[in-house]
Amino acid sequence: MTRHAVVTGGTGAIGTEICRQLAQAGHRVTAIGHPAEAQRLPAWRESLQRDGFGIGAELCDLSDWDACVALAPRLGEVDILVNAAGITRDARLVKMTPEQWRAVMAANLDSVFNLTRQLIEGMCARGHGRIVNISSVNGQKGQAGQTNYSASKAGLHGFTLALAREVAGKGVTVNTVSPGYIDTPMIRQVREEIRVQILKEIPVGRFGTPADIARAVLFLVDDAAGFITGADLSVNGGQYMA
Repeated sequence: MTRHAVVTGGTGAIGTEICRQLAQAGHRVTAIGHPAEAQRLPAWRESLQRDGFGIGAELCDLSDWDACVALAPRLGEVDILVNAAGITRDARLVKMTPEQWRAVMAANLDSVFNLTRQLIEGMCARGHGRIVNISSVNGQKGQAGQTNYSASKAGLHGFTLALAREVAGKGVTVNTVSPGYIDTPMIRQVREEIRVQILKEIPVGRFGTPADIARAVLFLVDDAAGFITGADLSVNGGQYMA
């Protein structure tokens, strides 16, 4: 059955692959990007169109409540919500600024509340919904230099757990996917010697791919996955096992 899927952070490396796989599965897909990405959006659309994907796109600062209120009517009925938007502003706590802390909390956590709050009532009223929140291995195990990021991603799964209990009886599931280190432009910017060290900590011996994450999302949003809710699906190559 065709569903309308919305993917925040949908113009990033992982978000784009999630959009692709949802579209391949027959869903109508809308990606949400940040207004700062306006200039690169036409090229992003073109690339997908060349591959045969007609994926819609909206720009919105999801950390802004009023912007999300205005966005919701443009989206219409949403059956699947993948909260994949996120940023990093790394620093050890002794040097972290309030601005770095607030920026990460706003982008990684406030955004999830702001948009999910607009869409959850409709899902409950229709008796069906799938929400997947993209967390991180560093939200599970912590990471030096990322107290802001780790706290936001750990908080994201707390959000999943609480909301899953609230809406379980309405046909809506809420789950988390926690990626490990994924081969994206972000990890490629890390110094070579650090990448080598990270790789040594991953038992399967490689970095993940955006497709690895997208397949996990696709599994959780399937109509047949209605008995899975409140779960945190680790996709990290064995780097962290809880």
